[in-house]
Amino acid sequence: MKFEQLVEITHDQPVFHTGFLLAGEQNPNTLRVQLARWVKAGMIYRLRRGLYTLAPPYRHIVPHPFLVANQMVQPSYVSLQTALAYHGLIPETVYAITNITTRRPGQWETVLGRFTFRHVRQSFFFGYHLEEVMPGQHAFVASPEKALLDLVYLQPRGDTPAYLEGLRLHDLERLDPERLQSMAKRAGAAKLQRAAEGILALQKREQEAYETL
Repeated sequence: MKFEQLVEITHDQPVFHTGFLLAGEQNPNTLRVQLARWVKAGMIYRLRRGLYTLAPPYRHIVPHPFLVANQMVQPSYVSLQTALAYHGLIPETVYAITNITTRRPGQWETVLGRFTFRHVRQSFFFGYHLEEVMPGQHAFVASPEKALLDLVYLQPRGDTPAYLEGLRLHDLERLDPERLQSMAKRAGAAKLQRAAEGILALQKREQEAYETL
């Protein structure tokens, strides 16, 4: 395969897998050698084994980091502080993309950023949906309620009032109380049900503060 052919095949793909290129009659070993040469030449970026994106100026699409995260580890969804910032519930800017997966945890440093994956059991792998994070690009992202519960689940003593208040949550009217309580109950962990009660108490306190303004 020539590089011009690669660009033609992948120009409308934010990222591409080796398997996508092997759909034709390409020799796997020859293709891997070619990909390694193009990575070394700075013509494509290797994000992790078997996953690549075209480098500027060859790419026509800038891949959204949430889409990249979904493709790096499957199945996975964006959650924790990343999803909370995306939903506007925490004030901090989050630079690493944090994700939930049922596979092994891991972390990758790439030219597109740092991607961290946290493991949960299969029964706790829910509460996410497909969102259009950029025109034409979609990614699985936790709902604001599930992102909070994921954080509590993975954080020792994450259900304590001190920890919840330390998150400096705001705009809590975006949370659906029934959904939060339903998800906490579905998880079957007393820790999460306590956290849900604490979060709703913060929501009520914020609402009362707004009413006094």
